[in-house]
Amino acid sequence: MTGPIHPTAVIALDAVLADGVEVGPFSVIGPGVQIGHGTKVGPHVVVEGPTRIGAGNRIFQFASVGADPQDKKYRGETSRLEIGDRNVIRECVTLHRGTSQDQGVTRIGDDNLFMAYAHVAHDCAIGNSCVLANQATLAGHVHLGDWVIMGGFSGIHQFCRIGSHAFIANNAAVTRDVPPFVMAVGQPADAHSSNAEGLKRRGFTPEQIRNIRAAFRVLYRSGLKLAEATARLELLAKDQPELLPLVEFLPQATRGIVR
Repeated sequence: MTGPIHPTAVIALDAVLADGVEVGPFSVIGPGVQIGHGTKVGPHVVVEGPTRIGAGNRIFQFASVGADPQDKKYRGETSRLEIGDRNVIRECVTLHRGTSQDQGVTRIGDDNLFMAYAHVAHDCAIGNSCVLANQATLAGHVHLGDWVIMGGFSGIHQFCRIGSHAFIANNAAVTRDVPPFVMAVGQPADAHSSNAEGLKRRGFTPEQIRNIRAAFRVLYRSGLKLAEATARLELLAKDQPELLPLVEFLPQATRGIVR
C-alpha cells in the first residue's frame, strides 16, 4: 500500500509506487515511472517516464523530473532518468532524461541537494552528496564526482568532468574539466586553490589536507608542464593515497583541465 495520494493527483496506470510514497495535490506521475519507498512528491510536480526514483527522496513543488531532453537531435527515442536515494529536489528544479547520442540515461546518485531552479541536462552523471545551489546549471553530458559543490548561478559546459570534492564558485563558467579537490572561480573558470575547507568538513586529516595543498602547488604553481606535474603526482601518490583521485583523473580529462 502506498502513502497518502491526494485525490487531485494524476497517476498513470502503469506507474509503480512503493509503500510509503506520498503524492501532493495536482501532481502528475506519468507512464513508465517507478518511485521507491518513502519518497515524498509535493504539489504541482510533474514526473515523466521512463524514470526510476529510489527511496527516501523529497521532491518539492513545481519540479519537472524526467522530461524530454532539450536537444534538437532528439526524435522521441526511448531514454531514461535514474535517481538514487535520499535526494532533495527543491522548487522548479528540472532533471531531464538521456539521449541516444550518449548512453540514453541521465544518472543521479544518493544524498544530493538540488536547490531551487537548478538544471541537470540530458546524459549527465552525478555522484553522491553533491550540492547544486540556486540556478546552478549543467549542460548535456556533464559528469560530477562525489561531494561536488556548485555555487549559485554557476554553469558547466557540455561534456565537462568535475572531480570529487571540487568546488565551483558562484557565477563561475566552467568550460574545461576541473580536477578533484580544486576550487574553480571566474568566467571562464580557473583554478583558484584547493578546497581545503570542504575537505576539513568531510573528515580529511590535517596531514591529508596539507598533502592535497602541496599537490595543488605542483599542478598549478610549479611551472611544470602538465605531463611533468602528473608524473610527479604519481610518485607522491605512492605514499599519499589521498592523491589517487587526482592522479587517476588527470589522464581521463577530455576537454583539458582548468589551468
